[in-house]
Amino acid sequence: MTYKILIADDEPNILISLEFLMKREGFDVHIARDGIEALDAITGQRPDLVLLDVMMPGKTGFEVCQEVRAQDALKDVRILMLTAKGRDTDIAKGLALGADAYMTKPFSTRELVQKVRAMLEPAA
Repeated sequence: MTYKILIADDEPNILISLEFLMKREGFDVHIARDGIEALDAITGQRPDLVLLDVMMPGKTGFEVCQEVRAQDALKDVRILMLTAKGRDTDIAKGLALGADAYMTKPFSTRELVQKVRAMLEPAA
C-alpha cells in the first residue's frame, strides 16, 4: 500500500527537501504552502499523514491541527508537527490540540523517516 503524505510548510527549501525525501521513500506526496491550503488539502485528499509546520501564513499549524481534530471524518489522519518551536509549552500545545507526534527543526532525515514509518505501518 502506498501511503499519501501531505507536507505543509511555507519555507520552499524545506518543502523541496521533504518532498524529495518522502518520494524517495516511496510515498505519494502532496504539498501545501500555507495553513489554509493545508486544511483544504487535508479535507479534500484525506492524506494518511500530514507533516505540519507550526508557523505558517493563513492559519498556523496549531489552528490546522485543531480544525482537523474537530472533524470526525478526519480522525484517522495522523499529524506530525515539524517546527522550530521546540519549547516544552509548544510541544505540549501541539500534542494537546491532537498532533500524534512532534519533531523540532533541525531534525535528522533518518529519524524523520523512521518516525513517519512508525506512524504509518500497522503494529506487527
